[in-house]
Formats: sequence, structure tokens, C-alpha cells
Amino acid sequence: MTDTRLYLAPLAGITDSTYRRLCYENGADAAVTEMVSAKALHFMNENTCDLLRTTPEEHPLIVQLFGSDPEILAEQAARVEREYDFDGIDLNFGCPAPKIVKNHEGSFLLTQPEKIEEIVRAITEAVHLPVSAKIRKGFYKDENCAVEAALAAERGGASMITVHGRTTDQMYSGKADWNAIREVKEALSIPVIGNGDVVDGESAERMLEEIGCDGIMIGRASRGDPWIFSRIHAYLRGEAAPAQIEAEQRIRMAIRHAEMIVADKGEYTGMMQMRSHVIYYIKGFKGSTRMRARLQSVNSLDEMKALLYAYLERLEAEKD
Repeated sequence: MTDTRLYLAPLAGITDSTYRRLCYENGADAAVTEMVSAKALHFMNENTCDLLRTTPEEHPLIVQLFGSDPEILAEQAARVEREYDFDGIDLNFGCPAPKIVKNHEGSFLLTQPEKIEEIVRAITEAVHLPVSAKIRKGFYKDENCAVEAALAAERGGASMITVHGRTTDQMYSGKADWNAIREVKEALSIPVIGNGDVVDGESAERMLEEIGCDGIMIGRASRGDPWIFSRIHAYLRGEAAPAQIEAEQRIRMAIRHAEMIVADKGEYTGMMQMRSHVIYYIKGFKGSTRMRARLQSVNSLDEMKALLYAYLERLEAEKD
């Protein structure tokens, strides 16, 4: 299990270049970008184009595209391959967000396996990069169509499949169905990545043993905890458990994250986006609820740093 590849999942508004770099530094083997609308790229939407910004430290890095028009997807996949430095292209057939589903994109396409095959084939014929796909267990409540969707993607030429073991109706609630992922692994001849409910080394080991998957994708469990990748790697290697991440380390990482995101995006945008990150770094600490409310009104980097340093001082003083 020592060579198991750990992927940082695509999380809209979260796994930007800044956060990806922190996760790479702390053990992530590969990452997938936030999902990018092929249609928005087609119309040269500035905000969407910003999602493609990367740095040399981010490799291997896979760009994730979504849409429902095979022609536009193929056109934009070829453009992305030509103009940017990515190591693969992933197709999103798993996003459960209502606005995406309403447009018959994301996980809605699980209801149309023939369309999945058509889209994947169009992309694989348009690019030289490896093409992968991310799916869910199913679209409707209690449905399991993962094998059918995965086989369609494989027929289209996909080189890897990631399976999130929840249905669209579940969103991110309830328990992920690892049996659904295992069934896909048993049915396909290409690598299968498991996604859902891996939060530590023990759960990662269980997923590998129960599913036999070729890698693990970690999303929400990484928020405020980029160290999760190195901890899982250490566990799978049979090494002693790393020391618990203390308040000082978490808060100093939050400050570094804030400094990096402001350097990347400017103070206004950086601070607006950092508000959603910082609450996870302090989660569980004494007084974090009150501190979280104060941090949500911060507009400047200096103000956020001052609040976090003062909060750290209080936490350290209360330990003595």
C-alpha cells in the first residue's frame, strides 16, 4: 500500500492554485482543478479562465471540465491542452449542484450513459492527454448505475474513473457506498479511484482492502487540514502516527494560506475567499465559534493576521 496515490478532489471555490500548492507540500500526489465550464470557456468568460491558472509546483495536475455538448467540450479540451500545462483532462459526471443538474450537466448525465460515452469519445479523439471521468453511485435516491456509467466512459476511451459512492440526491450527506465503488473496480479494466468518507489512515486502509481501488481521492476532509495526505501516507507505510497538529501549527498555516491567496488574487478577492477556508483551520478549538463570527467580517490581511495571532496567544495562555 506504500505506493497508493492520493488525489486532492476538485472542490468548487476551495481547491484553487493556492490550496493545491499547500496540499502538494503536505503529501498530495496529484490534484484535480475546480470544475471548469467548457461553455464558459467557449465564450471566454474571464472568471472561468482564471480557474485555469497554475504554477510550476502543481504537478501532476488534472483539469476538470464539465458540460453536455460533446463538440464544445472537445473544442475546449483541445484548447486547454494547447494553451496550458496540465497532465490530464477529467470530465465531471458527478457534480450534484442543483444549478448544474438543472442544465443537464454534471451528475444528470448519469441518466444518459450513451451521452457519457459520446462525450468521452469526443474528448479522447480531440486531445493527446489522458482523459478520465468522475461519476457518482447514481442520480436518483437509492439508485446504483455506477457500473453502467463507468463502462460507458471506458468504452469512450477513458483511462481512469473516479467513483464517489453517493447519489445526487444524497449530495454529501449520509454514508458513501463503497460496495458501489468495488463493483466498478471489478467491472473495469482501467484504474478506479475511490472517493467518499476517507478521513484518516485507518479509513484509507479499509477502502483499499474492501475495494481494491487504485488510488484514493480526498475532498472535504482536507479542508483546513492539508496534512491529511502525509498522515495517510505515513499510516499506509506502517510508520508511527505523526504528532497531532496543534493549534499553533494550524493557525500559522491559516496565516500562510491567507498571505498566499492575497499574493495570488489581491487583497479584496483573497480575503473574501479566505473567509471560507479559515473557519476550518480553527474548528474545534476553544472559542472557535465566536472567533469564526469575527473572522467572517474581516476585509484585510493585516486584520485577519492580527485576529489569528491574538487568538493563538489566548489558546496558548489557557494551556499554561
